[in-house]
Amino acid sequence: MTKYARDEFDQVPQNTSRQGVHRDAQDTARPTLWPVLTVGAVALVLGLAAYLILPNLGLVAPNASSSVSTPAPQQTDASPSAAPSESSSAPSGEPSPGTSPSDVPSATTSAAPVDKTTPVAVYNGAGTAGLAGRVAGLVQGDGWTLSTVGNWGGLPQQTSVIFYNAPEQKVNAEALGALLGIQSIVESPEVQQPLVVVAGPGFQ
Repeated sequence: MTKYARDEFDQVPQNTSRQGVHRDAQDTARPTLWPVLTVGAVALVLGLAAYLILPNLGLVAPNASSSVSTPAPQQTDASPSAAPSESSSAPSGEPSPGTSPSDVPSATTSAAPVDKTTPVAVYNGAGTAGLAGRVAGLVQGDGWTLSTVGNWGGLPQQTSVIFYNAPEQKVNAEALGALLGIQSIVESPEVQQPLVVVAGPGFQ
């Protein structure tokens, strides 16, 4: 028993339900997340299966094959380069626009083979004893045919020279000049023999 006097709040009916703070707490309804998680997991599994399995089975989308196209053949420069190659294959004997007419015979004669059966006359134009015989030995040793060996009776020569009397003999004269180290090559129709070598002063 309390020591306080009873008041109106102490008169509680026996058959009434509890109210206020004396009311039982009721459980509130909480939304469950299991259905959402289950649907998400199933969607994830289907997506992985479609990404990993379907390409291996050859099941691709219709537009996948159309997106892969063979590269178009690139146009090469074969046709433009054909013209220069054709022009370069033209016969070299034809004179070019910058070629003088005098160069054409020299091009044709230089292409002819050397004929060592052409007779070669060797003369001493320096007055040195035995010079003509020594030069004739070099000429004959290289396979040339000798015709005359002696002293030069023409105009005095300041240097060694090789005369030839026809354009077709130029290639032979140049071959003799390379053999003997003579750079002076002169065409002279007045020379009676096809090739004439005059060993002048300073011939080595």
